Amino acid sequence: MDKPWHLYVMAVLYILAGINHFISPKLYEKVIPPFIPYKKHVNEIIGFLCALLGIYIFIPIFTEYALWGIIGYLMVVFPSNLFMITNDEASLGIPRWILYLRIPIQFILIYWAYQYLPVN
Repeated sequence: MDKPWHLYVMAVLYILAGINHFISPKLYEKVIPPFIPYKKHVNEIIGFLCALLGIYIFIPIFTEYALWGIIGYLMVVFPSNLFMITNDEASLGIPRWILYLRIPIQFILIYWAYQYLPVN
């Protein structure tokens, strides 16, 4: 483990988030926008990928791929943040100001992953 400790914190967060997709699937299925079919399967795929990318951060030969994967993952799930703002059921009762705050946080999470990528 020769990387900064906060990279491993990120990894654990993504692993736990991925596992939570299977523990609380209905929660995640509610925030999947209606234009996406097969919500149960999409949730399972997203949860699996989230956990897998977190695990891959710990494997040095896969770390860079995992970070690019996390950046892609965050872009793919971004429409859910917008859907939560525009749909009362998808908002899960979360105050609207917090839902709006999630938008810039998504970009911060992308930057967090990007900062560990090697400079080309």
